[in-house]
Amino acid sequence: MIEFKNLHKRFGKLTVLDGLDLEIKQGGIFAILGPNGSGKTTLIKCLLGMVIPNKGDIIYEGKSVLRKWEYRNNLNYLPQIANFPPNLSVIELIKMVKNLRPKTSNEKDLITLFGLEDFLNKKLGNLSGGTKQKVNLVLTFMFDSDLIILDEPTTGLDPISLIHLKELIQKEKSKGKTILITTHIMSFVDEVADEIVFLLDGKIYFKGTIEELKQKTDNNNLEHAIANLISKQYA
Repeated sequence: MIEFKNLHKRFGKLTVLDGLDLEIKQGGIFAILGPNGSGKTTLIKCLLGMVIPNKGDIIYEGKSVLRKWEYRNNLNYLPQIANFPPNLSVIELIKMVKNLRPKTSNEKDLITLFGLEDFLNKKLGNLSGGTKQKVNLVLTFMFDSDLIILDEPTTGLDPISLIHLKELIQKEKSKGKTILITTHIMSFVDEVADEIVFLLDGKIYFKGTIEELKQKTDNNNLEHAIANLISKQYA
């Protein structure tokens, strides 16, 4: 479904992606992991068309998507920071996003799922971080798309909302969707991910199942297995 071919990206003298090759198949939950500065965010932004690589290509559903935009109608993106216009109400923001996308939406079910009925007419600038994240999730999941990209989706969520998020992700997976997740919460990864992709210094150092990583590092704890992987590369 997605193929990154020999991807290079530099910001000045800093090399962020260094000849990265990665193929992600259709369907399933893929966690993209790595320490700060490993290239995770840049990789996602390249896929979104927000960053143009210096070299290489990105293939989505069999076609190169560099400097194109139409393919973005078939993906949903949850940014790490819910940076909304503070003077808009929740319902005004939802209506605005609906007007911007030529797709059918199912926001009503999601509003109920995350308990946002009493917040619809409140200004976004007056909401807590956790409530803004729930709005963020509604905006992300209310359109039916084959690819869903979630950047730190658990931020600020209470335990009940986190359970609903996990159920929602599994529901989308059951429909054959491809879900990319970046997060630092290893317990979340351990629970939901089918495969992990581990980046370090702009390159892929591991791609496979969680069980394969645990066997590779001889460690049954995912957090320790990741730490072991990092320490081996810098040894």
